[in-house]
Amino acid sequence: MSVERALSEKLMFTTVRIESIFEDGSSATGTGFYFNYLNVDNSHVPAIVTNKHVVEGACRGRIPFTLQGEDGQPKIGKFINYDFNDFRSLWIDHPDPDVDLCIFPIGPVIRYFQDIQQPIAYLGLHKELVATPEIMNEFTSLEEVLMIGYPNGIWDYVNNLPIFRKGITATDPKVDYCGKNEFMIDAACFPGSSGSPVFLFNQGTFTTKSGEVRYAEGGRIALLGVLYAGPQFTATGEIKVVNIPSRQEPVVFSRIPNNLGLVIKASKLLDFEEILKQRQLTETN
Repeated sequence: MSVERALSEKLMFTTVRIESIFEDGSSATGTGFYFNYLNVDNSHVPAIVTNKHVVEGACRGRIPFTLQGEDGQPKIGKFINYDFNDFRSLWIDHPDPDVDLCIFPIGPVIRYFQDIQQPIAYLGLHKELVATPEIMNEFTSLEEVLMIGYPNGIWDYVNNLPIFRKGITATDPKVDYCGKNEFMIDAACFPGSSGSPVFLFNQGTFTTKSGEVRYAEGGRIALLGVLYAGPQFTATGEIKVVNIPSRQEPVVFSRIPNNLGLVIKASKLLDFEEILKQRQLTETN
């Protein structure tokens, strides 16, 4: 998709609102984002990334896809709600069961929309945007972050556009928080935010580790990770880390979010590449 837009405008088309529907008729919302795997010679495997707990137990799912105009631009306000059966079975889990990530390869979905002459508009993130440990060494401990998603299921339902939220790193993203490939952000993380991509994002100037102020023409961006959980303060005075829920349910005020979120480092996204390579080999043999 050729997009002549500001960087922040382009990011509007990186995410999808995921609605998971369960056997009892209840539903939950979460966030997914497009990621292009196995980029080789202008070909790639497009996928949607989210947290496993967003789709766990879902028998059906619904994702609204924005349509693409003849000029290759997104047709804002024009989208199709696509329903999926056996929704949970479409997702590939991260090879480490302790990493709350899964992907849905959507090549067949994209081809379906092309076949019916209604191509979808999307902007896939890619490996070059991932903040590797080498790239993270350039960051300071305190950086501005941008999170894109659907908190409390809120979205621009007329135009199929997400909600942008800004915050800062709450722990040093270069360091593995509590020994895991994670770090923490200071931002309000509500139900529906699970699966949101978290970016380092600067428009204009930024400060280097040495204190030098630099100007980033067009903006500075890196994919830092994926939001999945947050610590909450309980009525008994305990601090517990819980998944950012995808369902909104009536509860007593015994757990109070403290506006912190746990983010899985983006480097874990690359672990899916080997799985997809093996799937390709199996399909061609």
